[in-house]
Amino acid sequence: MEKEIQFVSEKNVRLDEFLRTELPSAIKNNEPQQVFSNSKIRRLILAGAVFVNGRCVLRPAFELRGRSCVSVRFDSERFFFEKQPDDVAFELTAADILFEDENLIFLNKPARFPVEQTITGNRNNLHDALVDFLWRRTPSLRNAPYVGIMHRLDRTTSGVILFTKSRAVNAAISQIFQNHNLTKNYFAVVEEKKSGGNKKSFEVGESFSVKMFMGRVTGKSQQGKWGEVSQLRGGQFSHTDFKIVRKLRVEGRACLLLECNLHTGRTHQIRVHLASRNLPILGDTLYGGLEAKRLYLHSARLSFDLEQTHYDVSSPFLEVLETDKTL
Repeated sequence: MEKEIQFVSEKNVRLDEFLRTELPSAIKNNEPQQVFSNSKIRRLILAGAVFVNGRCVLRPAFELRGRSCVSVRFDSERFFFEKQPDDVAFELTAADILFEDENLIFLNKPARFPVEQTITGNRNNLHDALVDFLWRRTPSLRNAPYVGIMHRLDRTTSGVILFTKSRAVNAAISQIFQNHNLTKNYFAVVEEKKSGGNKKSFEVGESFSVKMFMGRVTGKSQQGKWGEVSQLRGGQFSHTDFKIVRKLRVEGRACLLLECNLHTGRTHQIRVHLASRNLPILGDTLYGGLEAKRLYLHSARLSFDLEQTHYDVSSPFLEVLETDKTL
């Protein structure tokens, strides 16, 4: 049932802070206090449900000044429903560190675990886990150790991910990623089947490339999905090289293991490119893949040069597939 609640503010205050104070008392129900969490208030604003003086405001940090009329429109059933993410239980240990020096630390990220905090609430994530691990390792520190996020992997993707331990290298690392002065290799598992209208199956050793302009193809209020979008409509160029590494069975299905070499770094790039060739990744139901225990995409290798030091860090994947009896 959709509701609209109206407020009048006489203060100079941020919109999200105002709602956090006023909304709980205006909605009289038996729901626990956490339904009015910071993340829920933020999502309400970003969804376009909050109006100030009749105008929709999408910025949680919007400043209310003087007398302001604030109205909130929402579906109460949806507002009080929280979907529980299927994140894995994960505690970072020394075994998850692939390489570390005084400036950089490379971790082996598990699948189904977010890299950073999301707007869905107080959710365990890799960044916080690393901060906690480093602090436990050096308990004499008065403040939490610095950990910088330089790139991200989808929650569903596993493998090599890089964090910085010193702000001094952030600018250089950022330039490396922006200019793509690095090597990023992934592995993907797809179901073995015919390629579109082609009558032959892919063979081991076969290579192909996908190039397209990409952009978001769903609205902001929907689950993010990317696809081919013309350059005139804001699409960004993307390019991936693929090679069939071997045939294997995963979760009882005949599959192909593909090596993926990225020349650009667009959101969902590998997933979109493979789906465009009628080869969606196993477990990638968003792009037409079969349901599976996980989305089989793995960050296998990250390599670059920084201040006369060569970094080349890998994370095994084939060995995991062969030894994990649950797959």
